[in-house]
Amino acid sequence: MTPILMLGAGRMGGAILEGWARTEAYPPAELMIVDPQPSEAALAAERAGARLNPPAAELAAAHTVLLAVKPQLWREAAAQYAPSLGPDAVIVSIAAGVGSQAIARAFGRPVARVMPTTAAAIGLGAASLYADDPDIRARGRALFEPLGIVVDLADENQMHAATAVSGSGPAYLYAFVEALEAAGAAAGLPPRDANRLARATIAGAAALLAQSGAEPQDLRRQVTSPGGTTEAALNVLLGEHGLPPLLREAVAKALRRSKELGG
Repeated sequence: MTPILMLGAGRMGGAILEGWARTEAYPPAELMIVDPQPSEAALAAERAGARLNPPAAELAAAHTVLLAVKPQLWREAAAQYAPSLGPDAVIVSIAAGVGSQAIARAFGRPVARVMPTTAAAIGLGAASLYADDPDIRARGRALFEPLGIVVDLADENQMHAATAVSGSGPAYLYAFVEALEAAGAAAGLPPRDANRLARATIAGAAALLAQSGAEPQDLRRQVTSPGGTTEAALNVLLGEHGLPPLLREAVAKALRRSKELGG
């Protein structure tokens, strides 16, 4: 499994590094990080003992390679680093929209694909995983199980939908919180109070959903009195032009973009 080589340590790669450090999943001394513009997470990993931008000759020691560059840069990374890798190295890719067969051809070795979320930084991530080989799938699980939940996908084509729902999903929630804060201010709350109330309410509701194990519709009904204020609001949010059709359209567009990125 180790040493682990991370190619690219931007926002998502940095979140993974932070999560590994928080959970002590892998000793920093077993990590190699390649990034021409290291993030603070990469620099922190280096201070803890990781090797940052090591010489090409050292890359051959890596047993697992986490491909975490931007999707537009993956071919360049493959051309630059594949010749330096050892024969037993396995690729685990988080490049959105890029198919495993294309990556396998470019690197000349087996590939697992993963779509993680940035909450990996605090051990609450959600990762969608596909690999057609059970051993390679196990390698991907080992990287991400310390960082949250891992969902195995039966078909690689499902990765586009997983990207649209989960990979992009945190941004949908943050956009909802922004809108709720603005609505609170428009309704007469001081902006600072609207921000605090909206954020604490959403964070608490999400924690209750995660910890209770209840279905979201059941929790929704628990706070919706017939004829009350919540029902009045939900008549808008769940109406003909409300959240269900908007989210279906949003996920469909994200799915199409994922396919476009994959060529």
